[in-house]
Amino acid sequence: MATPDFIRTLRASIDHQPLWLPGITAIVFDDEGRVLLGKRSDTRKWSVIGGIPEPGEQPAACAVREVFEETAVHCVAERIVLVQALEPVTYANGDVCQYMDITIRCRAVGGEARVNDDESLEVGWFTLDALPDLREFGLFRIKQAMSEAPTWFDPMTAS
Repeated sequence: MATPDFIRTLRASIDHQPLWLPGITAIVFDDEGRVLLGKRSDTRKWSVIGGIPEPGEQPAACAVREVFEETAVHCVAERIVLVQALEPVTYANGDVCQYMDITIRCRAVGGEARVNDDESLEVGWFTLDALPDLREFGLFRIKQAMSEAPTWFDPMTAS
């Protein structure tokens, strides 16, 4: 994920100190029930689509923007799936961040899935029974996005 300019500006002042940031995850389904995934250029692993909102940007707008920027797919945000504070992450350069992830279910409405920026190596639609190897983060969010019932995530009881 490319580091937004506003974060670079903050890092110039705070160096590697922990930084609390919003994060948006978009779980995008097409009319066939397939889910849109991208193979990240930084980790070389398949992942759900996501990013960091710009200052003042609404979460749903961020989800729609990130999906288009990374995959060239147009989508609409349908509903919030999950809000969860993630564990702190220490990057290779020593920067420490902790994200408050807002996961949003989205529906594709146009565009052709393709690599649309330098953050992805591949993008594609996957049926739920043929998902590539994903981290638990992505699998859990896809499962939650498929459910219509609200779910509360309790890290104390999660396995």
